[in-house]
Amino acid sequence: MRSETGFDPALYDRFPTKGRRPKGEEDALRRIWCKPKGWEYLTVVNNNYVGIYYLGTAFLFFLMAGVLALLMRAQLAAPMLEILPQGTYNQVFTMHGTVMMFLFAVPAVEAAGVLLLPQMLAARDLPFPRLSAYAFWAYAVGGLCFFASIFVGLAPDGGWFMYPPLTSKAFSPGINTDFWLLGIGFIEISAIAGAIEIIVGVLRTRAPGMSLDKMPIFAWSMLVFAVMIVIAFPSIILGTLLLEIERALGWPFFDATRGGDPMLWQHLFWFFGHPEVYIIFLPAAGMMSMIVAAVAREELVGYRLIVLAMLATGFISFGVWAHHMFTTGMPPMTTGFFSAASMAVSVPAGLQVFSWIATLAIGKRSFNAPGLFVLGSITIFVTGGLTGVMVAMVPFDWQAHDSYFIVAHLHYVLIGGMVFPLFAAFYYWIPMVSRRALSEPLAKWIFGLMFSGMNIAFLPMHLAGLQGMPRRVYTYLPGQGLELPNLISTIGAFMLAAGVLLFLIDLARNFRLAPGGGNAGNVYDGGTLEWLPSELYSTRSIPVVRSREPLRDDPKLADDVAAGRYFLPGSATGLRETIVTSPLLAEPQYLQIMPGPSAWPFAAAVFTAGFFLALTVQAYMFGWVSGVLAVASVLRWLWETDRPVEQAEVDIGAGIMVPTYVTGPSSHGWWAMVILLVVMAMIFIMALFSLAFLWSNQPGFWTPPPTIGAALPVALLYGTALVAALAARRLLPRGAGGSAGLLLFSVLAAGVALWLDWSSWRASGLVPQASGQGATIYALQALQAFAVGTGLLMAAFCAARALRGLVSLPRNNSVDLTMLFLAYTAVQGLVAALFGRAFGMP
Repeated sequence: MRSETGFDPALYDRFPTKGRRPKGEEDALRRIWCKPKGWEYLTVVNNNYVGIYYLGTAFLFFLMAGVLALLMRAQLAAPMLEILPQGTYNQVFTMHGTVMMFLFAVPAVEAAGVLLLPQMLAARDLPFPRLSAYAFWAYAVGGLCFFASIFVGLAPDGGWFMYPPLTSKAFSPGINTDFWLLGIGFIEISAIAGAIEIIVGVLRTRAPGMSLDKMPIFAWSMLVFAVMIVIAFPSIILGTLLLEIERALGWPFFDATRGGDPMLWQHLFWFFGHPEVYIIFLPAAGMMSMIVAAVAREELVGYRLIVLAMLATGFISFGVWAHHMFTTGMPPMTTGFFSAASMAVSVPAGLQVFSWIATLAIGKRSFNAPGLFVLGSITIFVTGGLTGVMVAMVPFDWQAHDSYFIVAHLHYVLIGGMVFPLFAAFYYWIPMVSRRALSEPLAKWIFGLMFSGMNIAFLPMHLAGLQGMPRRVYTYLPGQGLELPNLISTIGAFMLAAGVLLFLIDLARNFRLAPGGGNAGNVYDGGTLEWLPSELYSTRSIPVVRSREPLRDDPKLADDVAAGRYFLPGSATGLRETIVTSPLLAEPQYLQIMPGPSAWPFAAAVFTAGFFLALTVQAYMFGWVSGVLAVASVLRWLWETDRPVEQAEVDIGAGIMVPTYVTGPSSHGWWAMVILLVVMAMIFIMALFSLAFLWSNQPGFWTPPPTIGAALPVALLYGTALVAALAARRLLPRGAGGSAGLLLFSVLAAGVALWLDWSSWRASGLVPQASGQGATIYALQALQAFAVGTGLLMAAFCAARALRGLVSLPRNNSVDLTMLFLAYTAVQGLVAALFGRAFGMP
């Protein structure tokens, strides 16, 4: 295979190296990647700790949401019960759905990625460990504060989908809805931070030789998962911002009486909400594929087809969002398209299921704990998929919509497609991080209770739904034939809970945390790299990968890795390091110097949570102070960017020399910035969609925009900002001061352009409180103002570093990344100025 970087693959033949490594080399690794003590547990950034924190917190939210579900089932066990008052019930079902979807499902699979991916890829850690720590702490602190709102009667009560106008200020005057909008909004920021980490980690930190066609299937699933987050989550971020602005400032995005449209919320929400089902399913499917191969002791059938199926699922899932909107009066052609897409997306999912069945059929399958949960998952998920095809048909959906049939379908898909695979993963991978494996005999009881309880709980809901029982009601009248299905469902729910309780008992009895690598061993004979001997620094040396299951294909690999006979057997610079490889063939490119433990990500996360939560309770002074401190904490942690080392090149093994620093498109920081700009572009594109949607649906409220001619000075200034930003990188060889000055000039030009654009709209008489058009135009202006403000911070940061002599060739990534951001800001401003005028003509 031809090299993509000029690297000679024949150099791999030098491994494994012979002889013993220098004495003390491994001790140095242990010292550099040392175990935390006391308060240092709050400052750790190592994925071994952050991943376990993350997974444990997500499971805690699963348990708390499960308790809320039991309260609901107790209330519905018989007609006209009064266990929960109506208002409390509304809060409970809203919190149950919100916590399960936002605080458990996505964070749990993201946490699994943080914990498992470095071991599977044989990397020392993910490329941005402090970003992982920030993402976790923001999620944990914010999520726990959000959940606590239910104890003081301030929990949201509008459903996990928060449809306006029921969630507008007129119908929800309290701050309950604000808790949802602001709390969920910044939790999504945490998810996006984790997605950036995962994309760059999977594409750039794989073990040498691990080309894309040798990647573990779980790594593929996490890559597709993270890309889907980057594309889908900006929509809900924009939606929550718009609804909160409408509630706080009276801008009518969703108020039909003033030129808004509540249907806009449904489009924004479900563009995120339906792909989220597959965002949850794909990592779980990746776990299933790995566990099935281990359980069957057979290579996974159809590896390449499964990869294509995952890519197809991710692509098609963005064409099915209106599947949830068939009853809203959409045109027949539109409903026909989304109905076809909804059925088509089941094809790649079915392909994966058939692969699992085929692998189990040809292998030496074992009904051990992971194997039982695998079989249970396949059975339940297929059942949910069949009902999904039913509701994809428009006439049937009209009958079943908003009934308990949909509740049953949703839970079959999510429990079969995510919860059971996660429990299979617990049994399969806990020996990797625990001193003892979980109990096999007890697992059979746990599986039996969970599988039986799940079907007893949700199978009768199909019947209740077809009998006419609507969703989201806190009671029902007797004599409608609903008593028996609801009583059976309640019994099943408590059986399912009993199985989870037994699992907790087993966890307490046997789980003994060993973040550096559990000594329970490779209990189920997995063939991938996470089962290599490891400590806090991951593996002693980073192996050359020549197959998809290297541990099975090379029985001596584990011993050679532990003896330090492969890449990076010690620390080449005396610091934390990992090898950055090329995206396609995983050829060594450079050595990344990794940041160590720091209190600043924790502080930034706490202050970020404080900012959003303070705005919720209208403590504005505290909120703005928290916001400033959050920004200051982020800047302080980034101050160590481009950390200098004495060695320009180092030997990473067998005489192979790589640089310790690169810049430009080859650097992992460049990749992360490009992904962040994709997130910003998606938010911006969804804002443009909002303007176009309101223009097409509320033309009676439209006023003539300023002329295109009035935008010429704006366009000229944004063009100047773009040229200045791009020129800053070329000027760097002449001195960092000139580059920093050009970056500041670029921000100034963009700021003046923004002011001129805003002034022209203001002069036309358009105000944000008057119409949906005005609200959306000014929202676009606000997005641009945020980009300009962030660009100003970044340019000032570069200027401060230049004054301290910290920016010089070749260590200029801070300049490169700021240049990228400011170039994007200029383009975004130009598009916004022209789009609002040209497309907004009445």
